[in-house]
Amino acid sequence: MFTIEEVAFFVIRNPALTPGYSEHHADPFESPYGFEASGSWTWRSALDTFGSALLSERIKVAVEAPLSGSQANNGQDIWRGARLAAEQINQAGGVDGKLIQLVAADDQADPARALPVAKRAVARGAVAVVGPYNSSVGVRNLPFYAARRVVPLHLTSSNETDGLGVTIQPKNSQISPPEVDYIESFQPQRVAMLVDPSAYTSGMADRNQRALEAGGVEVLRLEVREGLSDYSDVVSQALETKPDVLYVSTYYPEGASIARDLEALQTSLPVLFGLANVDAAFVAEAGLEASQIGVFCGVPDPSQLPTASDYVEDYITRYNQQPGVWGTFAYDSLKLWAQDGERLNTVAYGPVLQALRQTRGYEGQTGTISIDPITGNRLVLPLYILEVNDAGVFEIDQGVAQ
Repeated sequence: MFTIEEVAFFVIRNPALTPGYSEHHADPFESPYGFEASGSWTWRSALDTFGSALLSERIKVAVEAPLSGSQANNGQDIWRGARLAAEQINQAGGVDGKLIQLVAADDQADPARALPVAKRAVARGAVAVVGPYNSSVGVRNLPFYAARRVVPLHLTSSNETDGLGVTIQPKNSQISPPEVDYIESFQPQRVAMLVDPSAYTSGMADRNQRALEAGGVEVLRLEVREGLSDYSDVVSQALETKPDVLYVSTYYPEGASIARDLEALQTSLPVLFGLANVDAAFVAEAGLEASQIGVFCGVPDPSQLPTASDYVEDYITRYNQQPGVWGTFAYDSLKLWAQDGERLNTVAYGPVLQALRQTRGYEGQTGTISIDPITGNRLVLPLYILEVNDAGVFEIDQGVAQ
C-alpha cells in the first residue's frame, strides 16, 4: 500500500496528471479524481498503479476567478498561485490526511455568471473557495457560498463583502486613504475621474470623491464602460476640464487603453491608476512608455516583496514564467486555510472559519497576516504607491512618501 505522500508526489511530478486549467478545455476536472490526463498516462492507469482507495480521499477547494475573458491574465495567475499551494500541501501529506483537489470556477469577471458558477462549485462538493476576485461578482455569490457553509477566502476589495469569510488582500477602506493622500499632495482645485461602473471601481471612486470634496476639491467624473476598443473621446473630455490630477478607477484592460490615449496626447498631468490596473497585462497591453505615464496604488510585483522570494522561485520553477501580483494572495490564502484545517483535524465550515478569523502573525509570502475577527479583513497590508520600472515591473515609488 502506498502512502498519501507517495501518491501525491507522483501525481504532482507527472505533468500528465497534475490538475490544470485551460480555457480551451470545457472541464479540466471531468475525471472523478480531478486529474487532467494527457499523453500516454491517464488517471485510470494511475489508479491501476497506485490504488483508487488513497486517491478517493480528497478535499475539493474551488478557485473562482476570471480564468478566461478580458481579465484572464489575472485569473490565470490566481489559478497558478492556488495550484502551486495545493501541490505543495499535497506533497506534504494534504490536509487532515486527505489530498486537495482544485475545482476551476471561471466567472469571467461577469456578475451574471456569479451565482451559476458558485452553484456548480457547491454541487461539486467544494468546502472552501479561493476567490472570487472581482467585487461585482463577490457581492452576488459570496453570501451564497457562506449560506452553503463553503469557507470563502475571497479576493474582493469592496467593503460590501466585509464579513463574508476572510480576505488577505486590500479593501476599499484601506486603499482609499493612500490614494487620497497622493492626490492631495498636488494641492488640486479640480480632479477628473475616469470610472468603470463595476462594484469595486465605482466604490473606490465614491470614497475618494467624498474625501476630496470634503477638503474643498472639485471632482468631475466620467464613466468608462468595459469592453470598448477606444476610450480616446472620454479621455479627451476629461483633459478638456483642465484638471490638476487625473484618477483612473478601472480594471487593467480599460486602464491600458486609457494609458495609450494619454501617451498619444502627450499630457504632463499627474495620473493615478487604481489598484485593479496593477497587473503585468497592463504593461503588456499599454506598452512600457504608456505604463510610465502615471503611478498606481496597489501591491508591488512579488519580486519586489522581500517576503515572497520563496514563492517567486517556486513559481518560476513550476511554470517557467514570472508570477503576477494576485496569485501570491491566492497562494497565501490556501496555505493559511490548510494550516488551520490540519491543526484542527477538520475542514468543517464553523471551526475553520473561526480559526481563520483569529489569525495573528501568520508569516505569508505577502507578509505578516493578522485578521480582524469582526470583518474578516486583513489588518496590515503591503499597499504602496507604485511605478512601472524600465523592466516593466511594478515597484514601490521611492519618490513618494508611503
